[in-house]
Amino acid sequence: MKPITFIRVLRTLLVLSLGMMFSASSYAYSYAAAGKEPVIDGREAILMALSNNDFAAAKVAADDLQEEFVYLLKEHQVDLQTPMALALENKDAAGVEAVMDRAVIEEIIRRLDGAGKNLGDYQVAKVLVVKSKLFLDLLMPKLDEGQRQQATTAIQGVLNAIGNPGVFGVGQAPADPEVFKQQRELLIETISTLK
Repeated sequence: MKPITFIRVLRTLLVLSLGMMFSASSYAYSYAAAGKEPVIDGREAILMALSNNDFAAAKVAADDLQEEFVYLLKEHQVDLQTPMALALENKDAAGVEAVMDRAVIEEIIRRLDGAGKNLGDYQVAKVLVVKSKLFLDLLMPKLDEGQRQQATTAIQGVLNAIGNPGVFGVGQAPADPEVFKQQRELLIETISTLK
């Protein structure tokens, strides 16, 4: 084989390999990141209904979250259905909002637990941490300045602790389960003041 032809074949194989690698990783990311977040969407609908003092609409939006509430009860032993029903029955807007804050906190915990179990798979862990940050952003306005700073530092610490595969090994950093655990606990401790 002529040297120029060999280089062309090698270059073509490299381009094809890179294309397959990037399309597979972007597919994995988009698959894990795809879809709506029922708790985020439900919270928005509930808060909108409460701002209009429309408890019937709030109940409809809360009923749409039954699947998520049942999951949290079965898998995490967190009952949100009972306090939600009670708050809606009593037309207690603050109580309804508090239940939704708790739902958001539980979603953060659930995503971080998933990331902790998947520290060996950077893409999965990263998607779960990024999703937990989406939920955290909903709670940030309810935290005081010190808590916001602590929560921001902790979520960044969690993200750093999942490591980094680097690009062709450059910039590679292994996951640090101990740091991940410490930063996760710090974050949960900070936001748990809203429970």
